[in-house]
Amino acid sequence: MKIAVIHGSTRKNGNTEYLTYHAVPKDRGTHIYLRDYNIQPIVDERHSETGFNEVHDDHKKLINKMLEHDTIVFSTPIYWYSMSGPMKTFIDRWSQILRDPDFPHFREELKKKKIFLIAVGGDTPQIKGLPLVEQFNYICKFYEMSFEGYVIGKASRPGQIINDHKALSAASMLIEQ
Repeated sequence: MKIAVIHGSTRKNGNTEYLTYHAVPKDRGTHIYLRDYNIQPIVDERHSETGFNEVHDDHKKLINKMLEHDTIVFSTPIYWYSMSGPMKTFIDRWSQILRDPDFPHFREELKKKKIFLIAVGGDTPQIKGLPLVEQFNYICKFYEMSFEGYVIGKASRPGQIINDHKALSAASMLIEQ
C-alpha cells in the first residue's frame, strides 16, 4: 500500500501533524505539506470560451505525487467548521485538473483511491467537525473514491493533542497496513 499524506496545516509540528503521525509515521508513506508549495486559488473559467488558463504554480506537481499512491490521508485542522485554506485551495483546483488535457485520466485514477481524514479542532470537534467529515464524504462520492474513515482530535493550544488518548489510539489503528 502506497500512502500519501496531504497536510493542510500552516503550522509546523502542530497538533494535527502529531495526530497524523500516529496514523502514518514520518518514515512511512509520502508526507506532503501544502504550506511548502505555491498553489494559486482557482479562477473559475469553466464556462469561458477558452476554458482554464494555464497556472504556473506547484499544483500539477502535487497532483502527480498524489496520483502515485493508492491511499490518501487528508490531514487538516478544523478552521471554522471546515478544512484549512491551503487544503481547500488544493482541492478547489481539482475542478481545473478535470479539464486539463495533461490529466485525461484524473477522474478514473481517483476512483481507485482509498481516502482517510484526520482533523483536529478545539471546541467540541467531534460535533463541530462533522460538517468537515461530510464535506470529504461528498468529495469522495463525486469522484467515486472510497472514504474509509476518519479521526477527529481535540486540541486548542499547541501540544494539547497529547491529552486526547482516544484520538491518538484511533489514529494508530485508522489504516490497516
